[in-house]
Amino acid sequence: MFTYPNKIIAVSCSAICKIPLAKQVPRIAEAGIKRLILREKQLDEAEYTRLAEEVLKSCLEYGVELTLHYYPSAAKSLGISRLHMPLSMVTEELCAKFETLGCSVHSAAEAVKAQRLGAAYVMAGHIFATDCKKGLAPRGLDFLREVCTAADIDVYAVGGINESNIKSTLEAGAAGVCIMSEAMKL
Repeated sequence: MFTYPNKIIAVSCSAICKIPLAKQVPRIAEAGIKRLILREKQLDEAEYTRLAEEVLKSCLEYGVELTLHYYPSAAKSLGISRLHMPLSMVTEELCAKFETLGCSVHSAAEAVKAQRLGAAYVMAGHIFATDCKKGLAPRGLDFLREVCTAADIDVYAVGGINESNIKSTLEAGAAGVCIMSEAMKL
């Protein structure tokens, strides 16, 4: 379905998904996407952990790698070694506790800081206009190139990514892209 499925990380958003997230995983897998970040900021830790447990079962069944977001203890309790955090919460100690820890950044300097702290990758954005950031001007491909040049870790473009602009983000140096709407509405 997608031109570069191995370069895509799906990011969850149950608010725009028409079916339960655990049932969306087969659709994501069918599209060739093999990675999912469970990003449900509206849930408290107990609710998030229950949802993560359901989604994990589906991910294991369909061969989709699951990364949890924001709650390190939920990841540890479920045996998940991949975590995505806001940069403000990333520490060397936290990075050491996970096989893969990534974070979101909004500047080249933040990408360098994330790398120094031990992050395995960063998500940089928002690159294109997106409903998730209504009213905020996108940072664009020049910003993405700057982040990719500054960091020696994988940089994933995020924000307004769709099939028509994936190629341009990869050409700007991104290791891949993160998609929300496109993945949640499959």
